[in-house]
Amino acid sequence: MPDTRYYATGKRKCSVARCWLIAGGSGKITVNRRAVDEYFSRDTDTMLLRQPLALTETQDQFDILATVAGGGTSGQAGALRHSIARALLQFNPELRQALKRAGFLTRDPRKKERKKYGQRGARARYQYSKR
Repeated sequence: MPDTRYYATGKRKCSVARCWLIAGGSGKITVNRRAVDEYFSRDTDTMLLRQPLALTETQDQFDILATVAGGGTSGQAGALRHSIARALLQFNPELRQALKRAGFLTRDPRKKERKKYGQRGARARYQYSKR
């Protein structure tokens, strides 16, 4: 029996994540050909991307194969969480209500604001000198 695969793409900040859920797995997560704990050094990032699996109680049903690109580690973890949640919908559309209520299906629109000219940053100004 061939493995059933579910594919989805997720985004967060400047990061894009592609993931394949492989049914009949043991819960192994591989990110860019490395183990998830090896790829993401912070525990909060690994906890973040496991949230959709914990919510739907499917941690040990799938192996996850993922590729992420762009941005930093927290953006990549958020993008991966988004893609895992979307792939779970393909596996079982009845999970939609729970995933939607938890906010895992909504693409987080927050991005870095651009730096304005004549200023130090997006909102930060150069210090004013009276004399």
